[in-house]
Amino acid sequence: MSIAQSNKITLVDRIIPRSFVGDVVLVLAGVLLTTLSAQVQIATSPVPFTFQTFAVLVIGATYGATRGAITMSSYAILGLLGLPVFADWSAGPQIIFGATGGFIIGFIFAAALTGRLAELNWSSHYAKMFASFALGSVVIYSLGIPVLAMTAFGSDLLAATTYMLPYLLWDAVKALLATALIPTAWLLVKKIKG
Repeated sequence: MSIAQSNKITLVDRIIPRSFVGDVVLVLAGVLLTTLSAQVQIATSPVPFTFQTFAVLVIGATYGATRGAITMSSYAILGLLGLPVFADWSAGPQIIFGATGGFIIGFIFAAALTGRLAELNWSSHYAKMFASFALGSVVIYSLGIPVLAMTAFGSDLLAATTYMLPYLLWDAVKALLATALIPTAWLLVKKIKG
């Protein structure tokens, strides 16, 4: 039995048959992808520019809500327990309860949201895919910025929000990249699989 019991078909469902083993492999692959994307970064403090959000939202959009949320929960838990999965190969409770912790927790909800939208067929349409990534990014920011404000900006939400403004451009570029990739992947899969 699969851990993803939704009747909605996602991109990965068209490629890999649903099974418990398949779901476990997908979760592990998603954790690995997110870990590697955390290492592709432009170092800034206290929040680096990384490709994590791209990985998170692509995983949600291709895996679906349940597998996406389980993947990001696994990522957060493994990092909390000491596996070096976060940016700069870091790990531990100081990360989850530090400046970037809200963003990491936001990954869980963002993957679930983009996954649910994918189950509603948003990931196969270019405009809906972009909107899905924008909404997922809003979720990440809405959880990440308040924690950042509390931990690094003396609870000054305006200062933390202002600090994060340059990240919006970076995330827009990642959303455009996903907008080009995922619906195009759907077209290819539909052409091959019928």
